[in-house]
Amino acid sequence: MRGPAVRRTGRRWVHLVLGGALLMPFFLLVSVFLPPFAEDRGPLGSAGRQFTDLGCALPLAALAALLFPLVRPLEVHAVRSLCGVRAELLAEGPALSWAARRRTALWFVAHLLAGVVVSGMSLAAPPAAALLLVLPFSPSLQHTERGWPEAFHGVLGPLTGLALLSLVAGTTWLAGMLLARAAPVLLGPTPADRLAAAEHRAADLASRNRLARELHDAVGHALSAVTLQAGAARRVLDSDPEFARRALTAIEETSRTAVAELDAVLGLLREEDGDDPAAPAPTLNSLEALLGRTRAGGVPVEAAVEERCTGLPPVVSREAYRIVQEGLSNALRHAGPVPVQLSVGVADAQVTIRMANPLPGAPPAASGRAGPTARAGGGRGLRGIAERARLLGGRASAAAEDGVWRLTVRLPLTDTGPGTPA
Repeated sequence: MRGPAVRRTGRRWVHLVLGGALLMPFFLLVSVFLPPFAEDRGPLGSAGRQFTDLGCALPLAALAALLFPLVRPLEVHAVRSLCGVRAELLAEGPALSWAARRRTALWFVAHLLAGVVVSGMSLAAPPAAALLLVLPFSPSLQHTERGWPEAFHGVLGPLTGLALLSLVAGTTWLAGMLLARAAPVLLGPTPADRLAAAEHRAADLASRNRLARELHDAVGHALSAVTLQAGAARRVLDSDPEFARRALTAIEETSRTAVAELDAVLGLLREEDGDDPAAPAPTLNSLEALLGRTRAGGVPVEAAVEERCTGLPPVVSREAYRIVQEGLSNALRHAGPVPVQLSVGVADAQVTIRMANPLPGAPPAASGRAGPTARAGGGRGLRGIAERARLLGGRASAAAEDGVWRLTVRLPLTDTGPGTPA
């Protein structure tokens, strides 16, 4: 344990000496501008004058820490590297709030004050201790005119020298320990910093969830449709080549559309990085093409879409398209090529999407409207539908009723805010 403790104390000594060095520009600045107002006009003056300059330099350093937010990350890096304080206990980034700046200024003053004390002792004490250690063995140094009393010519000299070195080591250890304990308090995150970090994490998670929904809906639908179309083409390849040809054409179009939608999803990443998205996300204006590709795969879709749905707000239209796309993907994935009934209408300042498809071989299930319920082997799509509706202040419900799977989604055209009760 002694070796690590010595190394830790050594690193903290370096940190303290660094604080003394950081104080020097402020000290010299005060030494230059204070002489016209002082009686002692020498370049450095007496010891009292130097202590006065030191006392004036510390408030100047505090002012610099208040005005420059980047002081905190610099001090945090030094504390983390030299004082052995864990990174999770310290704040990240500049001190933006005044509360954080005041804490940083208090820390900066404490660091510089402790640093200048330890630096001064480190400069003065070792040479004096060395002379005291050799004083009894060097007659040439044993002269009172050299400033050493006769009492130090004996054993008292080496003892005093060792005491001076111990004083420097003890002061370094104590100052380093106090600064290390004060660092999490003064350089740690403030409540505003914690709130900003929580908001940043929440925004990052929301962005990741958004991208995950987009990828799931775009790629998942394309893969489900291509799988169904390829299976249908394989089964009728010999008996109905024309249908197989149409299925292969539908696979080509579905794949091409999936690539375009994937490029649009990746464009969201580029948009978050400050670049323009590569392609716009599809809206209800592209719904007919989606239904055509689904029908080409052998899924009969009976759609009733009101004309007013083509002029919806962009965000509502995009989310409605993704909800319809995911609803068709669920039907393909869980029920196969069964008839799907789709209706999209606008009434009472909201868009209503209804989808229904039979469940082959499934016994009638009790109806329920408590919210989207997952079918065996899936459920992520339904959760994505619910999230899309909730983010727009809408609601979604899905349940099996009399052997038919029914999905109903309502999206408000006015901003009612998320969390509207279903």
